[in-house]
Parts: sequence; structure tokens; C-alpha cells
Amino acid sequence: MGNIILIGFMGCGKSTIGVKLSYRLRQPMLDTDKLIEKEEGRTISEIFETDGEEYFRNLETECIKKLISTVHNQIISVGGGLPMREENHALLKELGMVVYLRARAETIYERVKHDKTRPLLQCDDPREKIRTLMEKRAAVYEQASDVIVDVDNKDFDTILDEIVNVIE
Repeated sequence: MGNIILIGFMGCGKSTIGVKLSYRLRQPMLDTDKLIEKEEGRTISEIFETDGEEYFRNLETECIKKLISTVHNQIISVGGGLPMREENHALLKELGMVVYLRARAETIYERVKHDKTRPLLQCDDPREKIRTLMEKRAAVYEQASDVIVDVDNKDFDTILDEIVNVIE
């Protein structure tokens, strides 16, 4: 089977679905944000605050490059902004099958509105920021993916079934 890479906007369920898919398929799960935090010895928020977004985006690209040669048959959840770099599209596809977990802006807002660990949402109007970012990212996510799975108003088992059906 190869790697399965989960992409999508923050709060779409990449980490949670990744863990559940890992159990379902009996494959290890890896989260690139957690891997970067471990390697850097600090949180994503601290990286953004100290070194800026561009530095973090460079770390994401380097992380994917390393994984291509070292990780096989795993579920990989990547940060919401990682696919925004065009060079990462080819890297993601080289790494494995890319599954875009698509959600509506309202769903995302409800899931992340109280989460203070998301640097891009620390602003006056997080609902509008989500809408704006999603408008910019939707077409890019679609372009970067091999498969699109809509997650709104679905339970985890339904989402997992859809993913498993397309990879088998």
C-alpha cells in the first residue's frame, strides 16, 4: 500500500482521522507539525513568533523531503499550509497518495474557535480569516491531491470508509 498523506485546512480532522486510519489500516501515523516541533524543540507558535512563517514553511518542505526516503506504509498528516508551496505538490505525490479532507469554513470555525495554539487565527476576526484563507487554499488543495473526501456532517467511520475504499 504506500504512504497516505492527509492534507486540508486546519481543523478539518487530519490528525484525528490520521490516528483512526492508522488503527484501521494497522499502519503507523506521523504528524509533520509534531515532527517539526520535536526536531526544533519548540512549538509551531514559538517558531512563528521567533523566526516567522517563511522559516516554518522551509522546515515543512525539508521535512517532506526527508520523509520521502525514510518513511514507508504510514499515515502522514501535514500542516494546513504545507500544500501552498507549489514545490511541495510534487514532493507530496512522491511521498504517497494525497487525500484532501475538505470541510466548509463554518465547520472549521466551530472546531477551532477556542484553540489558541493556531498562530494564523490570533487576530480580530478569526471567522473572516478562515474564510479568506480557505478561498485562497481550496483550489491549491484540490490540485495537490489525488483524492478529495468531504468531511462535513459525517462521522469518522464514514470518512474512514471513503478513504479506505479509494486506496484499495
